[in-house]
Amino acid sequence: MNDLCYSLNMIDLHMHTTASDGQYTPCQLVRKVAEKNITVMAITDHDTYDGLEEGKKEAAKAGITFVPGIELNIERPGCEFHLLGLGLKSISKELKEVVNSLQKSRDDRNQYIVDKMREEGIQVTLEDIQNEFPCQVIGRPHFAAWLENHGIVKHRQQAFDKYLARGRPWHVDRVGANLDEAVQAIYECGGIPVVAHPLSLYLSWTKLEVVLNDFHERGVAGLEAYHPGARVVECKRLEEMAHRLGMFVTGGSDFHGEAVRHDRKPGHAAGEKEIEDRLWFEELEPALKKL
Repeated sequence: MNDLCYSLNMIDLHMHTTASDGQYTPCQLVRKVAEKNITVMAITDHDTYDGLEEGKKEAAKAGITFVPGIELNIERPGCEFHLLGLGLKSISKELKEVVNSLQKSRDDRNQYIVDKMREEGIQVTLEDIQNEFPCQVIGRPHFAAWLENHGIVKHRQQAFDKYLARGRPWHVDRVGANLDEAVQAIYECGGIPVVAHPLSLYLSWTKLEVVLNDFHERGVAGLEAYHPGARVVECKRLEEMAHRLGMFVTGGSDFHGEAVRHDRKPGHAAGEKEIEDRLWFEELEPALKKL
């Protein structure tokens, strides 16, 4: 009977709001999720926990199980290594220190991008961009939106393709957090560390398993196997790998809003397939209860 119940519901354990680089406020996102009949959701904004309290209150009104989270940028050359912290019960001193350091790194990077823009004759300051996107953690999506709003590019993806993506003239690498410090900070909050979109580590399958095993031995407990950035067959392979390594599995849409990424939908991962709630009932929830 329980298996039948699991198959009826969608979940989403990776979503973003205006607290970082999403389109919707935490309240708006929860309402959108409720319209999609998603029963379990996590807000995992980049390097900030500012939207969690608002999201938690709105989710309670909507009858949605709310999983407080965060997505931290981790230092690793030549790739994009993001670590989700899921099920945060409080915000520890250690996490505050990690976030403050990451936000300082982000501010430095943003100013460097502005300097590059100004070198090419675009008259803009960091304050201009901050004023256009108030109360948000400014990142590359905001630069892309500013360029679109001011007619410098036709659409946001063109801003990345031409200027902001890795290898483009305005790309600036960010300094990430130390993995071991981030893992400890998440545990101090009562949460669990999970590798986000592992294919962004840009490793062969053989090397990926070795690296994930190292992460697991250092305290990373989960793997986001189901993500729209992978193919369905790759997601299944990641789930099998995670279980071989003794890691649990999660899934998320990495939804930022249609205006940011129109190809991502709440409650859906690879191949636009629904994210099954077994990833909550059989994977993440039992892991959280063990803490």
